[in-house]
Amino acid sequence: MASGKHTQPSPGTEAPPQSASCAVPPQGSLGRRFREPPHGYRSAIQRDRARIIHCAAFRRLDGKTQVFLNGTGDHYRTRLTHTIEVASISRTVARALGLNEDLAEAIALAHDLGHPPCGHTGEHELNILMRRHGGFDHNAQSLRIVELLELKYPRRPGLNLTGDVREGIQKHADGYIHPRTGERYPSPSLEAQVADLADEIAYSSHDLDDGLDSGLLNIDSLEEVPLWVHAESTARSEFPKLKPAIHRGFIIRCLVNHLVDDLVVQSAGNIRKSGVHTPDEVRRHPRRLVQFSRDTRRELSALRRHLFKNFYRHPEVATANSQAARMISELYHFLVTNPGKLGRQAAARIRRDGLERSVCDDISGMTDRYLALQHSSLITG
Repeated sequence: MASGKHTQPSPGTEAPPQSASCAVPPQGSLGRRFREPPHGYRSAIQRDRARIIHCAAFRRLDGKTQVFLNGTGDHYRTRLTHTIEVASISRTVARALGLNEDLAEAIALAHDLGHPPCGHTGEHELNILMRRHGGFDHNAQSLRIVELLELKYPRRPGLNLTGDVREGIQKHADGYIHPRTGERYPSPSLEAQVADLADEIAYSSHDLDDGLDSGLLNIDSLEEVPLWVHAESTARSEFPKLKPAIHRGFIIRCLVNHLVDDLVVQSAGNIRKSGVHTPDEVRRHPRRLVQFSRDTRRELSALRRHLFKNFYRHPEVATANSQAARMISELYHFLVTNPGKLGRQAAARIRRDGLERSVCDDISGMTDRYLALQHSSLITG
């Protein structure tokens, strides 16, 4: 396990040089679906970042659940605050590895655009409802949003993002297809790999923070979680007399620092040993190079198991999730039976995409609050 000190990879040994040759260049490496003239002072990836931030689906993340239903507390994370935290961690790791920070950030900013209301409960319920119509997965929905559902241009649907950002959104377990060569390859860019594990750092540590803040997670139970014990020891050694509330926050900070340091050091070594020199060599590599150390992977799994057992399945959270699933199911069946009540844009897609997929698009785009309002107006009101 990596040391509790805030260690950094030694320049020239573990860490690749700045602007590593295996980083995706500023203009991207996979092109856009629709060609565009270059911008005067922004790279293609920087333009992608701006398009994501300015799209409607990004704004709606502020009203979507991370763990607690939106509106149940002023300090709990939403999908938007979680997304910003993932983007921040992604930039830090990408910078330390000499990668394209803008690309890692853009992928992080887009990674949850397709999440439906009510968190993972909403995703699970929509997947059940859509099981005969292609299912539902928030990664696939995020890609559908940026390629089709966002309407920002008069002549084409979607945001026309670079293939590099779209690749990072997909998270395909069975590989990818190069848009220019048609070659199938096993791994996405290093920047996409960074954003993926930055997401894991953010939701593991910050769900833990929200669980403790809510009182649903007992701090004493964390004495059986090695990552917490390690971070608590680091925090206490640096500031032994902090007040409990401040001390807990500093433990979370130490936990995030430990995970980031471990990820940078392990990934830098993997990249150096792999011998990759270009983005396409990264894509052809048979395994992902951005990884935690073996000990940290094991300890992260232990933390996730603890959160599932003691927080995500807590009766208070489970009751709210059950009510949310019922609202989604009832609204879905109502709209399939009464398509005239669909939103204008969703209704316009019925002929092309089918009724069920159009209803799914409509519901998955709702915030928690709007879902409750629509349910009340159309069903219980």
